[in-house]
Amino acid sequence: MLAPVLRRQVLHKCRTARVVIPYSLARWYASYPPHTVVKMPALSPTMTAGNIGAWQKKPGDTIAPGEVLVEIETDKAQMDFEFQEEGVLAKILKETGEKDIPVGNPIAVLVEEGTDVSAFEGFTLKDAGGEAAPPPPKEESSKPSSTPTPAPTPAPEPEETDSTGKLQTSLDREPNMSAATKRLAIEKGVNLDGLKGTGSGGKITEEDVKKAASAPGAGAAAGALYEDVPTSAMRKTIANRLKESVSENPHYFVSANLSVSKLLKLRQALNSTANGKYKLSVNDFLIKAMAVACMKVPTVNSSWRDGVIRQFKTVDVSVAVATPSGLITPIVKGVEGKGLESISAAVKELAKKARDNKLTPEEYQGGSISISNMGMNPAVERFTAIINPPQAAILAVGTTQKVAVPVENEDGTTGVAWEDQIVVTASFDHKVIDGAVGAEWMRELKKVVENPLEFLL
Repeated sequence: MLAPVLRRQVLHKCRTARVVIPYSLARWYASYPPHTVVKMPALSPTMTAGNIGAWQKKPGDTIAPGEVLVEIETDKAQMDFEFQEEGVLAKILKETGEKDIPVGNPIAVLVEEGTDVSAFEGFTLKDAGGEAAPPPPKEESSKPSSTPTPAPTPAPEPEETDSTGKLQTSLDREPNMSAATKRLAIEKGVNLDGLKGTGSGGKITEEDVKKAASAPGAGAAAGALYEDVPTSAMRKTIANRLKESVSENPHYFVSANLSVSKLLKLRQALNSTANGKYKLSVNDFLIKAMAVACMKVPTVNSSWRDGVIRQFKTVDVSVAVATPSGLITPIVKGVEGKGLESISAAVKELAKKARDNKLTPEEYQGGSISISNMGMNPAVERFTAIINPPQAAILAVGTTQKVAVPVENEDGTTGVAWEDQIVVTASFDHKVIDGAVGAEWMRELKKVVENPLEFLL
């Protein structure tokens, strides 16, 4: 066994260096072969805890630098934890499905190749310097100290009636509960017949009603049926950031009707000659139009940074993508220098990676302005979006609609023609962007969308 040898080496080195260490620490070092404790990584700047997804390696497997060790659900997305050292996985300390593990806490043990991993079968979180699992609850002795006296069987309670002789229901028995308890029972749809109260004199309390409502099979009334869905780390982060955005960023909104008839014709012409190389969407054109408008009105391409307004030299557009875990905004970088084909390819690639939980932090952290497009849903005419801090602007896009517009006929009379239009609404942070500046940016956006050949200038 290596334990005695390691113990002598540790104690010898400590005596040589004149360092006094507790015997328990020396014993810990001596108990297991040399190893590395793998800890929960911080995969994003705001991450404080993570959830364990699927382990890609099992004890005894070798791992090379850059290989995926385990999937980690962060506050942003589910990501692959690519380990940057080589070795052999000796012990998994946190199993798949374990949640809210603080950053820096042990999750696994790695050893050098050739090490006997069976030596780590008894390795625990306590050995790794983490928190030990709580001890199991102490069971009470099943053997009674004395033979209990059986309680007398209570006599059956007589059915209660009112002065008219009508049989009272459980909700009619006012003396057995307060008015507030009765209201709660009605709201929860709890049937109080047979429910024993824990209050004084058998009085039914609000806690009794709540407990009955949460019991399996409870909920006689349709309105009381519900399901509590656990929130993921990503959903909690979304909730906190949006709450923070609304409370700390003074939003104002600017809407405009944009004619996209010319844009749709140009899109159709480009796609018809693409030979399958690309397929442009209206969203691709709008992302490019936002970059053009930001270069004309750079104040909008800014963010608030602790009293300093940071104005960006490039336009990095965060594109809202809905995923099963929640909304995430991967970034198309340097849009001002990209063509429509490059923008389209980048959006498709990032959206796929977002839905597959494969985005890296640099692909969704940052950005200078955002776009949220619900145009694919024909029921959404318009909507407003919440600013993605620390950015100062976001563009909300509704669906394309046919709108009747007046036109002048050749004979001088006024007629009507149908035009394709979308309603866009920009949300601006008034700390950074004044109303007149927001209106100017919207004017530049409208100009380039309605005259899409300006993309070529």
